[in-house]
Amino acid sequence: MATRPARLFLPGPTEVHADILAAQAERLIGHRGPEISALLESIQPRLQKVFQTSNNVYISTSSATGLFEAAARSSIDRRALCCVNGAFSARWAEVVEANGKPYDVVEVEWGEAITPDLVADALDRAAYDAVTVVHNETSTGVTNPVGDIAETVRDKAPDALVLVDTVSSMGGIDVPVDGWNLDVCLTGGQKCLALPPGLSFAAVSDRAHTRATTIPGRGWYFDWLVFQRYLEKWQTPTTPAITLLYALDRQLDRILDEGLAARFDRHAVMADHVRQWSLERFDILAPEPYRSDTVTAVVNKRSIDVEAMNRYLTEHVDMIVSNGYAKLRDRTFRIGHMGDHTVPEVETLTAAIDAFLET
Repeated sequence: MATRPARLFLPGPTEVHADILAAQAERLIGHRGPEISALLESIQPRLQKVFQTSNNVYISTSSATGLFEAAARSSIDRRALCCVNGAFSARWAEVVEANGKPYDVVEVEWGEAITPDLVADALDRAAYDAVTVVHNETSTGVTNPVGDIAETVRDKAPDALVLVDTVSSMGGIDVPVDGWNLDVCLTGGQKCLALPPGLSFAAVSDRAHTRATTIPGRGWYFDWLVFQRYLEKWQTPTTPAITLLYALDRQLDRILDEGLAARFDRHAVMADHVRQWSLERFDILAPEPYRSDTVTAVVNKRSIDVEAMNRYLTEHVDMIVSNGYAKLRDRTFRIGHMGDHTVPEVETLTAAIDAFLET
């Protein structure tokens, strides 16, 4: 039997509470029967509370990248502006291209933020009917000012849909979907929502629905209109991951019992500890004021061996962190302080890294 894996302080997937894991052991139900409809009807208003929206929130048995595809197929008609400042914002642009949608890129160095001025300049140069942006770029630990970016888009291109990836921020950083007037806000369950991987979610506005009705070739699996048609019957278009819905059902209660404000505050305190520690011993890739409250990309200026560090952490505190992502693999390592982790746990982690540095 394989050795039990260490606790995950990764930028996703993150550690899942034992009670949430146990929820998946319930007996299965049919995916077209009244039990699944009752479950989905119960889940929807709580998802809307987490997303802070009155829009419908669709559930997809896929990674959040699948919902990139949904946004590309169902929300982009003429031309998109893709804001790129890391690996996952670049992936969204790749998905837009792969689906045959015309697009342009506004791009900054990895570790920098997309600012409203950059978006405004791009919108002055060409006409777009959609703008894609990642709120919290998991590869770099940069939080883009999406609220201000969305306001800029509304001012400069009122008909453009604002499509936002909140994969590593929803449930950990305040994202008021209706307050920011976002048209598509998508996320995955395995990060701040602290669920096992396998579910993704998208809050979709009426404007985005109207747009979808005018776009041919939307496919089927990721079509907003198909999602809506089935949601009206409290169903999903295809067989869902039923056991993950059980986990979601229980975790939504845990999140709302904690309270969104308290949850955001806990993430901020964890982030502040990791940032202070990182600045004293290493450096942080993201500049102020764009440092993430859920993942810190630590600049590895000591050139430590992250694999060796993780072996030490596993042996001494049963924890691991992540190496850098893609071209930042050797330049950074990343600490995920998200989901249901606590401040004392994060303090234990950084103390253990200190002990490793002294070996």
